[in-house]
Amino acid sequence: MIVKEVKIRVRYAETDQMGYVYYGNYATYYEVGRVEFMRSLGFTYKELEQQGIMMPVVENTSKFIRPGKYDDLLTVKVMVKELPEKRMTFEYEIYNERKKLINLGETVLAFVNMKNGRPCNAPESIVNLLKPFFNGQEKHI
Repeated sequence: MIVKEVKIRVRYAETDQMGYVYYGNYATYYEVGRVEFMRSLGFTYKELEQQGIMMPVVENTSKFIRPGKYDDLLTVKVMVKELPEKRMTFEYEIYNERKKLINLGETVLAFVNMKNGRPCNAPESIVNLLKPFFNGQEKHI
C-alpha cells in the first residue's frame, strides 16, 4: 500500500453558512490529494494525457463523520492499496488539526484511450512506478 499526506487549509469560500466545509468540496480535496500523490511518484496527469490516456472519475463516495471548518488545516491521507489494471482506486482519510477523522472517501478512476474513448489498461509507465511499493508493507511517499 502506498500512502501520501497532503495539507489543505480550508478557505472561507469553501464553507457554507454554518462555517462548515460544503460537502461538494471534499471531491476537490480528493482531487488535490490524487494529483499530489501522482506528482510524488514523479508522474503527472498532464504527462498521462500527452500519452493519449485520460483518467475520468467513474465512482466517488464520501462518508462525513464531523465537519471541517473555516481555516482548519486539513490532512488528506491518500492511499492506493492495489496495482491498477483498467481502473485505479484511491482511498482517502481527512483529518482536522486536532487529528480527528472528519471524512472518509473513495474514488475509482478508469483509464481511457483519448482517441477512441474506450477503456484501456493502465499504462506500463504507471504500473512500473507503483510496483516497488507493493511488497506487503505500507510506504509513505
